[in-house]
Amino acid sequence: MMKRVFLIVLDSFGIGEEPDAPSFGDWDVNTLRSVAGSPFFRVPNLQRLGLFNIDGVTVGEKVDAPKAAIARLRERSMGKDTTIGHWEIAGLVSEKPLPTYPNGFPKEVLEEFSQKTGRGVLCNLPYSGTAVIQEYGKEHMETGSLIVYTSADSVFQIAAHEEIVPLEELYEDCRIARKILVGEHGVGRVIARPFVGPKEGPFVRTAHRHDFSLLPPKATMLDHLKDAGKDVIAVGKIMDIFAGSGITEHVYTSGNEEGIERTLEYLDRDFEGLCFVNLVDYDMLYGHRRDVDGYAKALTYFDEKLPELLAKLGEEDVLMITADHGCDPAYLKTTDHTREYVPLLAYGPKVPALDFGTRKTFADIAATVLSMLSVKGETAGKDLFAGHL
Repeated sequence: MMKRVFLIVLDSFGIGEEPDAPSFGDWDVNTLRSVAGSPFFRVPNLQRLGLFNIDGVTVGEKVDAPKAAIARLRERSMGKDTTIGHWEIAGLVSEKPLPTYPNGFPKEVLEEFSQKTGRGVLCNLPYSGTAVIQEYGKEHMETGSLIVYTSADSVFQIAAHEEIVPLEELYEDCRIARKILVGEHGVGRVIARPFVGPKEGPFVRTAHRHDFSLLPPKATMLDHLKDAGKDVIAVGKIMDIFAGSGITEHVYTSGNEEGIERTLEYLDRDFEGLCFVNLVDYDMLYGHRRDVDGYAKALTYFDEKLPELLAKLGEEDVLMITADHGCDPAYLKTTDHTREYVPLLAYGPKVPALDFGTRKTFADIAATVLSMLSVKGETAGKDLFAGHL
């Protein structure tokens, strides 16, 4: 039995396309391969843990004896977005994709949204989040209408200037949208996208983003842990992704650096259970913006902090590093997520450094975490260390 599990999601750090990637619009995508080509990519500590020894990884130099248990995980769910990816990590496989809106949202949805918020709507198209505010920001400031847009993901995004729509009003508008977008139109996330800047632009998004997710359709490992009396600590946007379900404590972060610092603080705290961390910058700042060097620098920074994280692990602790999907910054066909395998590295004083090859589902993480913490609960995965711990 372990006392604490620290599960860190490097948001969008895929390690190569899955066999069904073309059906998701992705060809020859590989986030790790792309960032490894940057001169700013240096990850000796991840290398020692075994990153380059993972099944199917063709970049980097393998080590003779990885320090961590390693695996390549395939996504079984019918999606490649944050919500579905995290739900599967937590034990739920989504057999049906969440709804997407390549032609914008239907008239009846927007009419109800506009009527209940008292504001008009601009855009209503799939759009880059940084481009949409440049395109519609001035009109938004002149009219007060909300900029509503989507992407290839199942999202309803609302952008508004912080001086035109105060943050609390924007968040309330998102709550209104969340109540409307259920059933047939139950998108994975409604996202507040506040921005600032002069009327003539340029406009810049702020760190006050907030996600309003669907409740998971079934109990996840978070619920099982909480019901068993364990601590479930959410760092970053984990709280939003699971709509608070199964979480006993949470802290939001402004980006990767703060996320790592909060994790270090929790490593110094005495608790029993799971600390679930999302480091969002890889996806939000670098993957979607197709910034290969920025992505590489962010991974290098994480790698530099890794020895500090590992040094704080107790005898009954485990650190797990994984991802929720890909977002290949060198893939120029779209700026969307990419359908990829994700890595799993599991390290702890009592964790055997085994190679589990390629696994059929992200949900093996949930089954493993529950087993490590001696908690029973149904998941779609299998315990990686059954018979080994």
